[in-house]
Amino acid sequence: MIKFATKRLIHATLLLIAVSFSSFALLQLAPGDFFDEMRRNPQVSMQTVNTLRTEYGLDQPLPVRYERWLRSVLKGHLGFSLASNSPVTPLLRKRACNTLLLSGTATTLAWLLALPIGIWAAVKRGGSADRIWGFATSTILTVPDLVLFLALLLLAVRTGWFPTGGMVSAGTDDFDAWGKAKDISFHLMLPAMGLALATIPVLIRHIRASMIEALESPFLRAARGHGIPRARLAFRYALPAASNPLVSLFGFSVATMLSASALAEVVLSWPGLGPLLVESILSRDVFVVVAIVMLSSLFLVAGNLIADLLLFASDPRIRTE
Repeated sequence: MIKFATKRLIHATLLLIAVSFSSFALLQLAPGDFFDEMRRNPQVSMQTVNTLRTEYGLDQPLPVRYERWLRSVLKGHLGFSLASNSPVTPLLRKRACNTLLLSGTATTLAWLLALPIGIWAAVKRGGSADRIWGFATSTILTVPDLVLFLALLLLAVRTGWFPTGGMVSAGTDDFDAWGKAKDISFHLMLPAMGLALATIPVLIRHIRASMIEALESPFLRAARGHGIPRARLAFRYALPAASNPLVSLFGFSVATMLSASALAEVVLSWPGLGPLLVESILSRDVFVVVAIVMLSSLFLVAGNLIADLLLFASDPRIRTE
């Protein structure tokens, strides 16, 4: 396990280095910078703009700027935000926790719903329940995520069942810990439900396909011939046999959830990394953009690493190789 995890960590480190350099280079080589708006202001002289660019190191060559950014990363600062005039790390800390809360809740909800539905559809394949769930998942898959999130926002506005934005209500400072948790959970319901709905159809289809393949295997046909009940056959024997592709799917679902969460956060006004990323792109706050891209890549690599370790623990063939 240690050797396997070490190899995966080396691969992950090299991948993060490549992502950091490519994203940093693309953003730094793009035309314009943070001080473009200041240049258009006739009250600000070009000498002032050039002095500020020199002070923040924007007049240096790309390798020098990347080396300075790497040194700030090693210090835990992740660069310097020009818009906020502060290190990037404090800006990202709370936003990253909010994104992880949303993604983790949506992932848990999606798997809790998709796993029994996918197993049921596989056991009842060809029946009316299987056709109904197939039609439902196909319908949801044809709806773009943006339209789905806007529909949920419209539902919240028209019915008042859910908050239409934010993470807490006004006046929550006077609440106790339990009251604050309930208020955050109430605000979390709509974006988490939207993310789960965007992910569930893919999960159901993969779980159903893996379960059908396992149920058609020779040893399960023999077990069915011995009169083992259908429910025990599905959960006790077929599900462990189908676990390998499902564990890999877990890592993929984490990546999908993190990429979709940015759109959900912007549309449903959840204070995560998504709105901060949009604001930083519009203001050309390059170091914040690079830090968010790196953080998202880190989440993705961590999800895949967890899936690899679970596969290593569950599949003896991987341990043998």
